[in-house]
Amino acid sequence: MAPSVLIRGEGVAACCCAHLLSRGGFPPSVETGDRPRVPAIMLGEATQKLLADVFDRRDLFDGLPRINKRIVTWGKNSAPIALPHSAVVVSEETLLDRIQSGLPEPNLSSSPEPAWTIFAARPLPRSSEEHHFGSRMATASAVKINTGCDPCACWIESLDHGWLFLLPGDDRAWLLSVGDPAETLLAQSRLISDQIAETSASRGTFPSHPRIVEPLCEPGWLACGTAALGFDPLCGDGTGHAIREAILASAVVRAAIDGADVDALVVHYRSRLMAGFKRHLEACREFYRAGHSGPWWDQELNSLDRGLEWCARRLESAPGFRFRLSGFALEAID
Repeated sequence: MAPSVLIRGEGVAACCCAHLLSRGGFPPSVETGDRPRVPAIMLGEATQKLLADVFDRRDLFDGLPRINKRIVTWGKNSAPIALPHSAVVVSEETLLDRIQSGLPEPNLSSSPEPAWTIFAARPLPRSSEEHHFGSRMATASAVKINTGCDPCACWIESLDHGWLFLLPGDDRAWLLSVGDPAETLLAQSRLISDQIAETSASRGTFPSHPRIVEPLCEPGWLACGTAALGFDPLCGDGTGHAIREAILASAVVRAAIDGADVDALVVHYRSRLMAGFKRHLEACREFYRAGHSGPWWDQELNSLDRGLEWCARRLESAPGFRFRLSGFALEAID
């Protein structure tokens, strides 16, 4: 009998892990929670392709609202720039319904002592501690857009003490405000405020700065998705990262069960996620360096620099990679 695997979580990363493990011959048990769903997610072409490959579905995004351009005012006194874009907009609930459609029901009974646990949701093992590189908080508010606002565009604007992101959806639009409260930022806005006819109350605040847990894994368990890494929504790569982490996590567990060196697999997983997080910090730094000037931006840039130094110290002692992905499986590098 194959060793048991437990997945804790119910988001995109957990679904990807469960599907890939089942397809590889190791159907896991799943423990779901009850967390709020994200009201709107923008998925670029690369992320769409990744999800379609994982679930072998080319119809996952049929009929969803599409974004074909970004209108950006980024930097002090900058003029609006229209840039081509290609993405779809979907709520997390709708996305999960689509990727689970037609799949077997997950096994919701768990083994008391699984050989491996994938934590795609909190709480994590007590040994893990979350490190924060920034202090910026965000709010999401449902808004009604003006008649003249292009429903196929998303809008981004930097301001003195934060930034705004307006994302049209299927039945409503969503405003993400980072830094000062939405009403304060909208009062200063030269671009996004003109697109909005009515704003609803926000759903509360949540952290929007990069975050990472340490350790990310140990023999017998892995952290994955939002349980492992938190990304700045400005970069728009959080869902794509979660999927790639799930692909790697399921491949590590399969390789371990098949007899590969567990310690080497854990080191590989940790280093890969750390390197991905460092690349995210580098991308954030470029955006925040160009975004504006002043105390708020300087503070967040300093935090990003601290995060880059933190990652560099941990990666400099990491050994070279001994595995690589071949499709959805890991193979040793000769």
